[in-house]
Amino acid sequence: MTHREEMSSRDKKVTKMKIEVLGTGCMKCRRLAKNVEQAVAELSISADIVKVEDITAIMERDVMLTPALLIDGELKVSGRVADVAELKELLGAKR
Repeated sequence: MTHREEMSSRDKKVTKMKIEVLGTGCMKCRRLAKNVEQAVAELSISADIVKVEDITAIMERDVMLTPALLIDGELKVSGRVADVAELKELLGAKR
């Protein structure tokens, strides 16, 4: 590896995926959060998982049906619980 390539690889930033699980804490919302955590673990990806339970914060994201899932700010699931297999497909596509 040349000096230039070494410097270039050091300069690359590793960015974590931001996953937001939106819901008021109901059983379906908790199930979606658990499925997200399992999918992230099975894919061995680096991600920040944030649970958003404040109704005002949920509405600010233009989400009207929960549970909902945002990946890097993009709404992927709304009004239902995605299973682990579907979540792995969604997360794998964002890598």
